[in-house]
Amino acid sequence: MPLFEYKGKTLAGTTVSGELKARDRNELEKLLRSNKILVSSVIRKSSGIKLNFGRGRVKKVQISRFTRQFATMIGAGLPMVQCLEILAQQSDSAELRRVVGEIKESVQGGTTLSEALSKHKKIFDDLYVNMVDAGEIGGALDSILLRLASYREKADALVRKVRGALVYPSLILTVAIFVTFAMLTFIVPVFAKMFQGVGAELPGPTKFVMDLSAFLRNNSLTGLILLALLAIGFRFYIKTDQGHLTVDKILLRLPLIGSLLRKSAISRFTRTLGTLISSGVSILDALDITAKTAGNRVIQEAIKKSVLSIAEGETITQPLKETGVFPPMVTQMISVGEKTGGLDDMLNKIADFYEEEVDAAVSTLTSMIEPVVIIFMGVVVGGILISMYLPMFDIIGKI
Repeated sequence: MPLFEYKGKTLAGTTVSGELKARDRNELEKLLRSNKILVSSVIRKSSGIKLNFGRGRVKKVQISRFTRQFATMIGAGLPMVQCLEILAQQSDSAELRRVVGEIKESVQGGTTLSEALSKHKKIFDDLYVNMVDAGEIGGALDSILLRLASYREKADALVRKVRGALVYPSLILTVAIFVTFAMLTFIVPVFAKMFQGVGAELPGPTKFVMDLSAFLRNNSLTGLILLALLAIGFRFYIKTDQGHLTVDKILLRLPLIGSLLRKSAISRFTRTLGTLISSGVSILDALDITAKTAGNRVIQEAIKKSVLSIAEGETITQPLKETGVFPPMVTQMISVGEKTGGLDDMLNKIADFYEEEVDAAVSTLTSMIEPVVIIFMGVVVGGILISMYLPMFDIIGKI
């Protein structure tokens, strides 16, 4: 946020000056007027080069905690500015303290809470801002904040479950690759020197392992550079619309992991949409926000088609059917919800069901991947060792 130097006069005619941060000149003048200062001049100071080393990320759990505490204070009847001041002081995140302090200043200057939150999109996304806006308009900000806190806590728990299911297999696979690489580059060459003076024909598996070891030792730098270039290229490709869509399609088709990601995406989609609709956000705005927070480009494209379908007076069910991502049970329950006028309740029921499905999928994934990875490690490491000992067995047999 830029820094402004201002000069002005109080109602008593006293000249005052100082420095203050604001989004723009209009916001600064509005803030000063609220403090009964008539502005005579405003100069925006040059910010120079900003180093943000002191700013850290705000964790999702911190935002959820902030939301629930905010809802409790509003429900207790405390003024909004006082709530924000207390929350800014007691937050254990320096970045969140700074942001909440700026939000408090904006609210003091006459800005609505939703407008103040919208200035910090990296922390408070469109879903958050729109739900707060609906709560302000409907006069039910405390209940909306409680609903938002519950939504965020469930969404965060779902993400942790999915990540937790993938961490252990990824760690085991990384260790397996590292151990294999270390054996091929450090242990196999020792055996290779031993076999050079034997003069006998080496078995096929031994030759293959020795050739692979020599290739890795002679081309390891080139291989690392190629891997780095591939990683950079993939990073750029996935940032494109087509690349992101293609990768998401592939991920959804993967065995075991694809099923987990699909169930997680459906739960996230239905929970977000149901929460927005029950908070009073219009169906078109709710779908637009849900598309941005879907987390999967395939589902995002389906939601966008649903927006067009509703705008033309049709239902959202058909576009969801056409994607092939949503099971028949989901589309049929959404269709029933549309016809009966209880779409938000139906969406929340679907979300509850699929959260339980995610729990079951996580348990299945961890129980199946663990032995598979261990078997893979045993086959690879054991295969290398056996191939190195085969010539010794032949020599002992001849003796």
